[in-house]
This record gives sequence, structure tokens and C-alpha cells, in this order.
Amino acid sequence: MTTPLAEVLDGQHAAEMRKAARALLKQPLLPAHGPSADAYRLVRRHASELREWFDRNTGWSLRVDSETARLGKIPAHLADATHPAREATRSAAPFTRRRYVLLCLALAALERGEAQIALGRLADQVVLDAADPRLAAAGIQFTLDRRDERLDLAAVVRLLLSFGVLRRVAGDEDAYVNGAGDALYDVERRVLAGLLATRRGPSMVRAATWEERLAELTAETALDSDELRFRALRRSLTRRLLDDPVLYYDELTDAELAYLTRQRGFLTARITELTGLVAEVRAEGIAMVDPDDDLTDLRMPESGTHGHVTLLLAEHLTSADGPVSTADLMSRVTDLAAEHGGFWSKSAREAGAEEELVEQAVVRLAALGLVSRTSDGVVPRPALARYAVGETVVVTPRTAGTAEVPAQRKASPR
Repeated sequence: MTTPLAEVLDGQHAAEMRKAARALLKQPLLPAHGPSADAYRLVRRHASELREWFDRNTGWSLRVDSETARLGKIPAHLADATHPAREATRSAAPFTRRRYVLLCLALAALERGEAQIALGRLADQVVLDAADPRLAAAGIQFTLDRRDERLDLAAVVRLLLSFGVLRRVAGDEDAYVNGAGDALYDVERRVLAGLLATRRGPSMVRAATWEERLAELTAETALDSDELRFRALRRSLTRRLLDDPVLYYDELTDAELAYLTRQRGFLTARITELTGLVAEVRAEGIAMVDPDDDLTDLRMPESGTHGHVTLLLAEHLTSADGPVSTADLMSRVTDLAAEHGGFWSKSAREAGAEEELVEQAVVRLAALGLVSRTSDGVVPRPALARYAVGETVVVTPRTAGTAEVPAQRKASPR
């Protein structure tokens, strides 16, 4: 039987919408040129429908012009520190406080600058701006005379290159870091202008504390009717289902839990229809699992030594009935090294490596919603039960890739 043309066209339209939505969730800022060009064109083709869906269901704005497509993602947890910006290199080192400050100073300099800028010139401008007495009073100083400071600035530039804010014309960052040369960049001003994702401009914020300022930057309209309150609940829960690895019921308010109980089928079906994510509903919460394992900034398990150690510690933590101290986890890694060290890198087998191995493992597990960190230690969360391994299973780097985890949706740039 021949499929009616209308059904074929509807299927193609749905597939394109899904691909466009996934592209935005994975990379909320899509430049019209470069590696994201195909995704940008797809988003622009379906901009009207995507804009309506995200506004109704999440409250996220979608701006599309001739140069960029920008989904204004605002996270459910404003103070979530489990997904920092990361250096766009193989090491993917998380940004430190110093790098975040450098990023803000660099963006301010680029906003005032010309269409092209050299890295050395950018560094000079950052040093001038860093001389602001208010920064000095906060203990922030930059001279960029030291190699470690130049490395930090190079990490900021590589992040902006990955976002499409900068395009390299000549030279490279390593030459600048080593004092042997410079680099030249085109500044993509429309991409730069789209980086900030807030509901109001920072200059309009009058709050004093950090938490209050974040809340004011992202505040929605006053919820003075039942319709607006229900809309706010729908948006908040949908954002969390899209952006968090696991939505735990015990983290919800009474109003959120009551709404989710009534509307769970509707909310998850809408997300599945648009994105292809599949709801995994358990007694403790919901995870929107990605069958394609694509909408993620962290994977579990991961290859390599750190990925193997993380998986082994996850298995160990599944048997814990309360907080586990860092010292206990380090002791466990020492025991594991004796059994599995032949598969690990040389540096991981050195004395004293346990602390770094445990820290990286716990950071990843916390970011995936599998554990939480408290003053008493590391506390297993219900989703960690996925990694309980039977006695007959031998966990080695060859078999470590068989487990699954709810994918953490990519959240940056926010």
C-alpha cells in the first residue's frame, strides 16, 4: 500500500522539528556559519513553531536572525555548580573563579572593540579593566605576566571560539602563552550579543546579594492568578525534565508534586513528541532518557581510567545505606588499584593519586544526579541503583560500557 503523501510530509516535518529542537537543547547558541550551519538553517526553517513550543512549555525565549539562533535557557537551579564551563581542549578542565572573571572581562573588552582583535591586545584591555578598584577590593588582580594567567586567558579564548564568538584568522593561543607570538581573531558581534540569557538587563538589577541578583535577573511576571501559577508550574517542571538528569520527587514543593502527579503523562508526552526523549518513571522520580545518547555533556560510564574508577565507585556506593566519607572512598580506590590497576594509566597508580581520582568521580556522579554531597560525605541517590552489579559480573574497562544512565542534557552556554 502506498503511503499517502500527506503522511510522508507530516513525518518529515516531525523529524525536522525533532532534529532542530535537539540541536538547540544541545547547543543553545547556534551561529549561522561553521559547524553549526546545518542545524541553524533547520532551526530557522521551523523557528515559529519552536518558539511557540519553548515559550508555552518552558518559558525559554527563542531568537532567530540572519546570524544566530539563540535559545534563552534558564536553569531550574540557579546556583547549580555541577556543570561548570570547561576548557575547549582534550583535558576539558572546569573553569575556576579566575577564569570566570577573565571571561567577563574579555566579553566586556570585545563588546567595546573592533571587528578584529589580537590576543595580545585583548590581554592589554583585560589588564586595564582589572585595575578597577572594586575588583581589587574583591581580591581580583591580573597582570598576565605569569604563564598560568596567560593559560587562563587562552582557555577563555578557546571557549569563545567554541561558542562562535571568535573566529581564528591567524596564529594560535599556545604561541601567546609561551611568549613566542600572537593570534588574530574576527569578532562575531551578533553571536557575542546573544550570549547573555536573562529576562532583564544586569543594569536593571538592584539586589545586593548574589542569590538575590540571580533571582532578579531571571524573575518571571507576578503570579497573581491561578492560570499564571499553573503556567509557572508547567514551565518549571518541563525545564527540569529537559535539563536535569533526574527529577526527584523529594526535591519538589507540594504544589509542584501535586501538579506533576496530575499532569505527568501530558508533560512527558509533549517532551517525547518534540525531542525523542523517553520517560523512565520510578518510585523516586522521573528521568527523560535519550536513546541516542546525544543530548549530554557528561556520560556514564566513560572510557579511560577516570571513567573506570567512577563506574567502580558507583557500584561500591550502591551498597551504602548512608553517607560515605571521602577517606572511605580513597581507601576503596586503593583496594581497586590492586585489582584493576593494570588497566589504569601510570599516573593513576602512583601513591597519592587516590584523592584526585575520588574527587573527579564524585564530581561526575553528582552532576548526573546519582549522588549528593553533604557535610557528612557522599550520599547515594536512588538513580545510582542502575549501577548495582551482581556477583557474577566482572567490571573491567572492556565491559564498563554496557551500563546505561539517564543522559544529562547540555546546559551551557546558559
